[in-house]
Amino acid sequence: MEFSNPTSIWLIVGIGLMLSEIIVPGGIVILLGAACVIVAAALFTGIVDGTAQSFTLWFITSIVLLLSFRHITQKMIGGDSHVDNTDEEMDIYNEIVIVKEDIGPGEKTGRVMFSGTEWSALGDGSEIKSGSKVRIICRDNIALVVEPYVESEAMT
Repeated sequence: MEFSNPTSIWLIVGIGLMLSEIIVPGGIVILLGAACVIVAAALFTGIVDGTAQSFTLWFITSIVLLLSFRHITQKMIGGDSHVDNTDEEMDIYNEIVIVKEDIGPGEKTGRVMFSGTEWSALGDGSEIKSGSKVRIICRDNIALVVEPYVESEAMT
């Protein structure tokens, strides 16, 4: 095998790229190497002739291989695809928290402990004493809107 022959060069580069997949995993380098081997075969059979045609065939073959095998591997392997809840309001709804600072009467804000942090809290107008349990209804800007928690509601 003569190393100045373009067919030999494309074949050696292709095999080298395919073997380098062991070091650089991911499935891309092996496809680029396979495209080199295809170019070497096309040069050997006389389908293409010259450097410009060889590189054009390599670019087109590489793109086709990359796009087609990506589609195939996505079907076979899949991926980690999940959608988390993006509505933060739903995450806090109905949570039971402890009042840290009296809430009310009226529109007087107090403080509650939620997720390890103290939050401003608004009540339903009645006075809610420190230490009692409340249920979060929603969030109003940076304050939580709460209502007194009644143990009998938890039973039903």
